[in-house]
Amino acid sequence: MLQARVMFIIASIMMLVFSISFPSSAKAEQVGVSARNAVLMEQESGRVIFEKNAHDKQRIASITKVMTAIIAIESGKMGEIVTVSNRAIHAEGSSIYLKSGEKIKLEHLVYGLMLRSGNDSAVAIAEHVGGSLEGFVYMMNEKAAEIGMSNTEFANPHGLDDHENHYSTAYDMALLTRYAMENEKFREISGTKVYRAPAAPGESWERSWTNKHRLVTGMYSNATGGKTGFTKRAKRTLITTASKDGLDAIVVTLNGPDDWQDHIYMFNRAFVDYKLYNLAHEGKLKNIEDEFYKNKIFIARDIQYPLTVKERENVRINVTLVKPKEEWDRSANVPDVVGNYTVILNDEMIAETPIYFEKKEKESSGFWSIFKNIFFIFAGKLP
Repeated sequence: MLQARVMFIIASIMMLVFSISFPSSAKAEQVGVSARNAVLMEQESGRVIFEKNAHDKQRIASITKVMTAIIAIESGKMGEIVTVSNRAIHAEGSSIYLKSGEKIKLEHLVYGLMLRSGNDSAVAIAEHVGGSLEGFVYMMNEKAAEIGMSNTEFANPHGLDDHENHYSTAYDMALLTRYAMENEKFREISGTKVYRAPAAPGESWERSWTNKHRLVTGMYSNATGGKTGFTKRAKRTLITTASKDGLDAIVVTLNGPDDWQDHIYMFNRAFVDYKLYNLAHEGKLKNIEDEFYKNKIFIARDIQYPLTVKERENVRINVTLVKPKEEWDRSANVPDVVGNYTVILNDEMIAETPIYFEKKEKESSGFWSIFKNIFFIFAGKLP
């Protein structure tokens, strides 16, 4: 009897541990995530640490506005004054209460777009930056193709359910967020808690907006930015970025009834289980035995990748170099790229960068070069 009780307790403990453990595979289903679609992506490498139906095409509601914001920021027009159209003020849903004909700085509109999810702001931005709403939508889809959002189509700048051909995936929206977060101004706007928009010349209003994203405004201390969304058809959609101990992560959920907790749960598990390792350092490669290449080759960037402790033990490096040719001398005929530096995890390539050959610079500066040039000038000849 006692033995049976002990076995029961042990079995219960094992089941509990199993039920709360984070998936070791990015393709595993996560029972603890309420959202229909979810993805957790690391910012630096783009590695997907966790996914749940991440490539299903779905309506995305106002997280659409991440694309609207980054296009506006990249347009170079953030300092320009926008005249609000009648079409903009009649956009349905959430609003920053613009008035027809009023003048407002584009930068203020982008803050209103991201913090308060203003649909009127989205239309005003689109018309100013794209020349028309339709022209801006074209720009949105061009940018989506550039980023690699292969399962996405935009039909408006706000995410309202006014078109059937407006959809994306959790994965594609993570790609977009990763791209946008590389922009300093976007990071600033996305992570702002409260913003005050002073009046434009000739206007008497002044607006103050508090970010709707509860994780950003204090619910989660590691949050650095994000965007909320909701429509009756899309349900709750949410993007959050967070950072801890050098690891920057992105979570996207679609149709998430408990999305705040979904995001906190995924971030916390990622920050516990994963660390951003520097697997290669920019500069000359050491321990190269080939005499031709020894102390002459380098990589141009660090390679950083998120790994568990166990995964780190299984990482190996593969250096592949082109066999030197007889007609090569130490600099003149050697190509710039002479090989590849590859990082492999469990027989799968996870990162790769070119290997460059360090060439001797031509004599172009220094005391003797200057002296020589002066000599030729006085001699009436060009060096």
